[in-house]
Amino acid sequence: MNRIALLLPVFLVAFISTSVTADDWPFWRGPDRNGIAWAGQNPPTEIGPEKNVKWSVDLPGRSHGSAIVCGDKVFIAAAEEEGQLQSVFCFNRSSGEQIWKTVVHRDGFKQKSNKKASWASGSPACDGERVFINFVSGNAAYTTALDLDGKQIWQKKICDYKIHQGYGSSPAIWKNLVIVSADNKLGGAVCAFDRLSGEEVWRADRAKMPNYPSPVILKAAGKDQLFLTGTEKVTSYDPVSGKVNWEIDGATTECVTTTVTDGTHIYSSGGYPKNHVAAIAADGSGKVVWETKDRVYVPSMLVQDGTLYGVMDSGVAICWNAASGEELWKDRLGGAFSSSPVLVNDYIYAANEAGTLYVYRAGREGLKVVSENKVGDEVFASPVICGGNIFLRVAFYDGEKRSEKLYCYGK
Repeated sequence: MNRIALLLPVFLVAFISTSVTADDWPFWRGPDRNGIAWAGQNPPTEIGPEKNVKWSVDLPGRSHGSAIVCGDKVFIAAAEEEGQLQSVFCFNRSSGEQIWKTVVHRDGFKQKSNKKASWASGSPACDGERVFINFVSGNAAYTTALDLDGKQIWQKKICDYKIHQGYGSSPAIWKNLVIVSADNKLGGAVCAFDRLSGEEVWRADRAKMPNYPSPVILKAAGKDQLFLTGTEKVTSYDPVSGKVNWEIDGATTECVTTTVTDGTHIYSSGGYPKNHVAAIAADGSGKVVWETKDRVYVPSMLVQDGTLYGVMDSGVAICWNAASGEELWKDRLGGAFSSSPVLVNDYIYAANEAGTLYVYRAGREGLKVVSENKVGDEVFASPVICGGNIFLRVAFYDGEKRSEKLYCYGK
């Protein structure tokens, strides 16, 4: 049996090309869509510009999106303000050699955004045969499909888009669909396109509010559900039809994090206009099981073995009992965080905005930092861990001149 069957939900095994294996990270938040990497690997816990580097490549422009890894290829989005180019790059996984660059949009930087945002803040997604990417260009959000040689297959408009802070929603692959979202003040949408043809299969209108999460399909309360938080709601959709399974009031207006589940609850967090972390029953009962006022606004959370882990935007790591919400420990790492943590084996990898990657132990007995790694001057992208390697977008400053690199670290 292909090792993918040991990790991915059954529905993914049936519909993703067999070229995607358990050693891959094919879309945002990884093979199980939850930020947890395959447990059989042994990535380094100490890395840096000259430590455990297998390869590095220069990336143009300023972007915050994470890489994805599929087969022998690494894909990453980039935006170049000079020339106003939004592109997808493909690199050889083993050597870092550039295979191709495809410009998806030109001259589309028409709106103003938050200084922290970028024009390429989402991750691509790959089904083993096609690569999908979302960008805002001009006054609309688009999804584009490329083949593995970088040739555009199709491009579809999600909806008109008014930038409030920025845009960073990543595509989600499910069965024969690629599911995308673009919440914004003009009235957003979540919709599903056929992966092969680009034909729109379903569309659900969203509220006229700014919001930033990526759609995620998780098995919760015994069935596959598509979750989106924010716009003051927590919403579960049927990923096949787009019909609402259930919806409750309770999320903040603006959310960023991608939902996780323990199978019984889903976990929502937000930071505007109020801070909150909440556990919500996934059975449609509308029950908010517990809620706190912690600010886990941008970095997504992790849940494993009845324990929920978060990194607050302010640089404080926090751990709760996932069922009861009891705070088990809270301790400072340092710096501000936008990157989402990744868990592999018993270690959590979390990078702050100032370019330090912390590795600490997952567990209920308090914060136990294993290493602090100065990898560069700035990190907004989330680490990707697969095949024993760590892929991370890192920025450096030489005076006011900023440059970016994509690193592959490994023992």
